[in-house]
Amino acid sequence: MTIGKGKRPRDTNQLAKFIVDATTGQIDVPDPDTGKNPSARKFGAIGGKKGGAARAKKLSPAERKAIAQKAAAARWRKS
Repeated sequence: MTIGKGKRPRDTNQLAKFIVDATTGQIDVPDPDTGKNPSARKFGAIGGKKGGAARAKKLSPAERKAIAQKAAAARWRKS
């Protein structure tokens, strides 16, 4: 019923059945962290937290403004 390695079904009805089966314990839900190196995950999280701040620090105010305006325009286009 699941697609590939631990992915949930895309069909709404199949997804609903999957959720009910998982919460009632009729099927085993795969752990998303299986096969991942815990120390690599820790260092990846640390790097992710540092990256945004370091990028913001090196950008000029004009560059930050341009990025923000582009993001706002993209958000308004979607709706």
